[in-house]
Amino acid sequence: MKLIRFGEAGREEPGVILEDGRRVDASGQFNDYDEAFFAMGGMEALEAWVADGCPDGDLIPADVRVGPPVDRPSKIVCVGKNYLDHAKEFGEGIPTEPVLFMKASTAWSGPTDDVIRPVDSRHLDYEVELAVVIGRTVSSRITEAEALGCVAGYSVFCDYSERVYQKEMGGQWMKGKSCDSFAPMGPWLTPASAVPDPQALRLWCKVNGETRQNGWTGDMMFGVAFIISYISRFMSLLPGDVIATGTPAGVAMGMKPPRYLEPGDLVECGIDGLGEIRQRVVQS
Repeated sequence: MKLIRFGEAGREEPGVILEDGRRVDASGQFNDYDEAFFAMGGMEALEAWVADGCPDGDLIPADVRVGPPVDRPSKIVCVGKNYLDHAKEFGEGIPTEPVLFMKASTAWSGPTDDVIRPVDSRHLDYEVELAVVIGRTVSSRITEAEALGCVAGYSVFCDYSERVYQKEMGGQWMKGKSCDSFAPMGPWLTPASAVPDPQALRLWCKVNGETRQNGWTGDMMFGVAFIISYISRFMSLLPGDVIATGTPAGVAMGMKPPRYLEPGDLVECGIDGLGEIRQRVVQS
């Protein structure tokens, strides 16, 4: 099964995609895929409901909007420069430990929603990333060996950035990463049990059909388990929290000359086995 949320932005309902491709409304059994759902054993209850044939679950109309697969998280923790080739194109040295920053949760967006270029934006950039959704509270240092046991699932994420805000206006990453619509995720959440090795996935990004990024999660300098363990040294992770694990080379900023996004551009991001997301760039 795969977890989806559908409906009007801000009013999504929970659903599932079954192995045969049917999309079933789960709102009669579950309120939402949020912190309470993951904290109270919701994944196990959902699996049991699906195994029982999804009683009282109606089919979701084909034309309904699909939103982000989990409710807006308490925080979106991101890892910068986690692929060596991207760290080199980004500049500013190779990190010796994970570079952490946050995206505002108000940047949360659906897998096919437009990405909104701010009115004074000049250097809008894209970054395809593997997203990790936390499944239980991690309130103290957790070992690397225990870390993957805290994962509810995985999804596709695009870390949009306005590089002028990030690099030229005081060097503040969060400022360049947190505009509304800059954190789309989806199209579904794949349970961790269906991803045997998060370091064995191909991820890619296309702009207007041209492949810009093409990498492997195995090329991360700091793997998923290490990242979770590392973050837990500095903050609690709550059920439903999202960790974006970094991007491979090929971003617009690293091209010579840079090829930043313009209104009308179509950005497509995907991870083998986890689906694809796409955004059209629109001017605010």
